[in-house]
Amino acid sequence: MSPSPTSVRTPKETNVFLFIPNLIGYTRIILAILALYLLPTNPFKAMISYSISSLLDAVDGHAARYFNQTTKFGSVLDMVTDRSATSCLLVHLAVQYPAYAILFQLLIALDLSSHYMHMYMSLTLGASSHKTLRKEDHWLLRLYYSNSTVLFLVCAGDQLLFISAYLLGWRNPLTNRPPWEPGSAGEMAAYAVFWLMLPVCVLKQALNVLQLVRASQGLASQDREARLVAAAATASSSSGSKAKKSS
Repeated sequence: MSPSPTSVRTPKETNVFLFIPNLIGYTRIILAILALYLLPTNPFKAMISYSISSLLDAVDGHAARYFNQTTKFGSVLDMVTDRSATSCLLVHLAVQYPAYAILFQLLIALDLSSHYMHMYMSLTLGASSHKTLRKEDHWLLRLYYSNSTVLFLVCAGDQLLFISAYLLGWRNPLTNRPPWEPGSAGEMAAYAVFWLMLPVCVLKQALNVLQLVRASQGLASQDREARLVAAAATASSSSGSKAKKSS
C-alpha cells in the first residue's frame, strides 16, 4: 500500500536556504560587508575580506555540483552578490579617483545592465541557467561561460585590477599617507598587478558589451516573433469573420 500524502516526510535537504553552497553564499555577503566597512580605514584587512569573498565564488559552484544542490536561488544569489560587491568597490574608487568617476560609473552601469538583460533573456528562453548559451551565440561568450577556468581567470583578473587600484589610491584619513612607502616593494607590486591585469579587465568589459548586445538582440527577436504570431492570429480571426458573413 502506498503511503498517504500526510505520512510522507519532507527531507531536510529541501530547505534550499540551508543548502551548503547557499551557506557559502551568505558567508560571501558577510565578508563583502566587512570589506566595505574597512575600506576607508584598513586597506589590507579590507582587501583580504574582499578577496576571500570573491574566491568563494568559485567554491560555491563546485559545492553545488558536488552535493547535487544546484538551485535557481543559489545562482541568482551568486550573481547578485558579485554585482553588488563590485559596484560598491567601484563607488569607492570613484571617490578615490574623482577625475575618473564617470569611468567607474559607466563600468557599474555596464556591469549591471548587461547581466540583468542576459539573465532576463535566459529566463524568457527557458534556460536552466544564465550560463547556458546557444550555438549561435558569440564564440567568446560561449567560451567564457562554458569553461570554468576561463571564467575564473577573467573574473579574478578583473577584480585584481580594482583591488590594486584601490590600494594605490588609498590614503590614511588622518595623515593622508599611503599604505606603504613610495617606491617600496608593495607599491611596485601593486603597480605591476594593475598593468598586468588591465588587458584582462578590458576583455571583461568587452564581454559585458557582447552580453548586452546579445541579450538586446535576443529580446528584440522574441518581440518580433510575438508580434508576427499576434498579427497572424488577428488575420486568421478577421478572415474567419468575413467567411461567416459571406455565408
